[in-house]
Amino acid sequence: MKPAPFTYHAPRSRDEVFALLAGAENARLLAGGQSLVPMMNFRLAAPDVLIDLNNVDDLAGITVDGGVLKIGAMTRQRAAEQSPIVARVCPLLVEALERVGTQQIRNRGTVGGSIAHLDPTAELLPAAVALGASVTLSSATGERRLTLPEFAEGYLTTAIEPDEILMEIEFPLWPEGHGWAFDEVTRRGDSYAVVSAAALVDLDAAGRIRTASLAIGGLGHVAVAVPEVVALEGASLSDAAVSTVAAAARNLDADGEGGVSADYKRHLAGVLAARVIRKAVARAGGAAHG
Repeated sequence: MKPAPFTYHAPRSRDEVFALLAGAENARLLAGGQSLVPMMNFRLAAPDVLIDLNNVDDLAGITVDGGVLKIGAMTRQRAAEQSPIVARVCPLLVEALERVGTQQIRNRGTVGGSIAHLDPTAELLPAAVALGASVTLSSATGERRLTLPEFAEGYLTTAIEPDEILMEIEFPLWPEGHGWAFDEVTRRGDSYAVVSAAALVDLDAAGRIRTASLAIGGLGHVAVAVPEVVALEGASLSDAAVSTVAAAARNLDADGEGGVSADYKRHLAGVLAARVIRKAVARAGGAAHG
């Protein structure tokens, strides 16, 4: 199929983008196009106006500022995956990005596009939730920052207003020597995840878990944090503590879809939770970040 007719614009500045958004009632922003273009071809999305952000210079980039990794929304996934900065300070993102589709998809797909599309199977979302990421939205009247739970309103639905664009995503950095892990179960190879999991741990000098974070993706419309992961804190890793957290992951709400039952998704959540926690602890202290 082919998309419904639309008017195409390729602005070169944010001011041009804001002016176009102000004058259009049914507009969509085009980033990497890896999700929007197929949706348009199948007429699951039918914008009257398509605004291409690829010529807007100040929407991409990777910086570290005050203990926060900032990634511009138009930064290509492949650029973030290969960035020495990201690898040094936030290896969880690299591990998640490596699992996104194929290299060809990552060459065009953007970090902000993945976050804004809010596909529950997207690898970046559980990693972002585990890290406590936030997004910056910009309009002609100013900027606002939202946490990911505030940003995600429903299935493929975000809090972006019609006159706003996603500027950047901020990822709070974990201490040097922290452990991380990302894993997922897919239907086959590089296809969409059925369930995914991301974990972070920070150990003290005695090997006790000082801080831990865990998020699960694919169960519902958005990745969710597992608060019971605090059961790991204050002690060395134990089978009993891992079992407690895995059980909490299995008890999360889940939606059955695409021939995959909710019960099976919850089972995978428990398996992956235990797996990424153990891997993150094993890695803690074994690499230099900061």
